[in-house]
Amino acid sequence: MRKKYYLKLKAHPGIYKQKNTGRYYAVKRVDNKKYTKTFTSLAEARNWRKHFSGDIEKPAPIKSDCATLREVWSQYQKDHFPTLAPSTRAIWKRRYSLLKDIEHLPMDFITPSIVTSWVQNQVKFFKSDEYEQNSRGRAKRCNLNNELNMFTTIFNWYKQSETFEQEALHLVNPVKTKHKKLGFIRAIPVKEKKITLDHALDFFAHLPELYRDFAKLQFFLAARVSEIAGLQWHRVDFINRKITIMETARFHQSRKTFLELNPHPKNKEPRSAYITDQIREILLRRQKDKIPNNEFVFHINGKPLNYCTILVNYRSANRKANLPYSGTHILRHGMATLARKVGGGLDAVIAMTGHKDYKLADHYSKLDHEYQRDLSIKIMEEVEKKERVEFEKPDNVIKLIR
Repeated sequence: MRKKYYLKLKAHPGIYKQKNTGRYYAVKRVDNKKYTKTFTSLAEARNWRKHFSGDIEKPAPIKSDCATLREVWSQYQKDHFPTLAPSTRAIWKRRYSLLKDIEHLPMDFITPSIVTSWVQNQVKFFKSDEYEQNSRGRAKRCNLNNELNMFTTIFNWYKQSETFEQEALHLVNPVKTKHKKLGFIRAIPVKEKKITLDHALDFFAHLPELYRDFAKLQFFLAARVSEIAGLQWHRVDFINRKITIMETARFHQSRKTFLELNPHPKNKEPRSAYITDQIREILLRRQKDKIPNNEFVFHINGKPLNYCTILVNYRSANRKANLPYSGTHILRHGMATLARKVGGGLDAVIAMTGHKDYKLADHYSKLDHEYQRDLSIKIMEEVEKKERVEFEKPDNVIKLIR
């Protein structure tokens, strides 16, 4: 039993409450032998501890020719994790924590009904008063989509893996459409993910010079923060007006401090960008602070920037400019949207952001609000035009009788 997953009940010795599922874990020693059992209610757990005498029926062992989810996950990490960015690995490990409740089951035992039961238990916990009191303000759990998508990814890899190809041949993914509906906990808070051009210019004006140059370069290149923080001088070619995004900064998952320089971007493919006059001005300003034997374009006294410091400056600028944004990815989203609007398609977005997937490029650059706004204006113009014609018809005029 890992203590971090359980809450000790002081008024009920030997009984613990599982934080994720809300179930009760009871422990009792009989003749120096430890017995444990899980219950859905506190009353059942108390009754078992009071009357249990040590006689227990051993459950029939689960017989299956398939590997358990734990074994598949372990093999998945060995085979697939080396291809992922360190930050992505950390996210996946965090998301897998909720799946540990069913990881002991063989893959053919994880049926739609098992997934339904797991989803319902998770939703019950995340809607409980205990979670509401201990959760992080607005950053509360909204749904289980990420975990369900992750299980589907693991299952699809399991089906295609040569290690498990024979046992997985006839299995079907137990995650169904209904499970995402059942996994709804609360509505996702409305959050602005992409900054407009007007707001971006206002945002830049409220940043200190170093972070203003940093933010502008991130915006103009539609780059990730890690790409600008890790940008090296030998990747800047003033003669051919070309900048290559190759090395990226890796930050600590919780402290958000600089750890090391990754040798390649997130998708492991370098991308180049044209050095416009505006970008050239930024680079020339940064060149004045260049230190011998230090290749970082952005640094403080030779030390690379920390993500936490960048985030603090971004938040401060948004607050001073009274802008409704948070985070650092708004600039990448904003430029992707601007590229789609100016370039007229997803090819323009891919050229700026370096995405290889049209679906992801569409996600970054959606023009939902702009398109709906323009369409609404045109519709209202048609309505007003029709109303004027109807009003001007003689048949609509009532003649007064003398």
